Amino acid sequence: MKERRKELLRCVCLATVAMAAVVAPAAAQGLRPSSFFVQGGAGEDHVGAAAVGVQWPLPWRSSALGGELSANAELFGSLWRARALDGGRENFVQVGLVPMLRYRFAQGRSPWFAEAGIGLSLTGKRFVTRDKEFSTRANFSDNLAVGRSFGEQGRQELSLRLQHTSNAGLKKPNPGLNLVMLRYASAF
Repeated sequence: MKERRKELLRCVCLATVAMAAVVAPAAAQGLRPSSFFVQGGAGEDHVGAAAVGVQWPLPWRSSALGGELSANAELFGSLWRARALDGGRENFVQVGLVPMLRYRFAQGRSPWFAEAGIGLSLTGKRFVTRDKEFSTRANFSDNLAVGRSFGEQGRQELSLRLQHTSNAGLKKPNPGLNLVMLRYASAF
């Protein structure tokens, strides 16, 4: 039990350092995040996940199909908890950077939106469990979401997300991992 606590602390420290390494230089250049998020969920093979992250708006907007497209980038740190090879539970840390496209309905006036994006992620160690084995620590993070803005000036959001993590077949084995997540986000 004590060893697991140490591993969890190392994972949290790794995620914190990785996020600080990206956020600090961006903030120094005036690129401050516009919002933060927390999310949690579960996936196949008894994997639980929790994540925190920040988002930056990107300077691009376009009208399309009666709605509005916009872009942002998000940096996240996740903790996955899965069945270990020895039958217990094991923690895995994932950090990622994902550019996202957002479609907001009704010429951009609707509180409802859909998002999609593909980015890169890195796990602190290879994901090896009783149920799955990734061949790489570096993977792609594919994300789809539907959500709704609410609150004063729509500054808060809830979204239901599907996250698929895999190496896109660059190296075998590549079983991938699918997670369903519920996210709460709030503007700063």
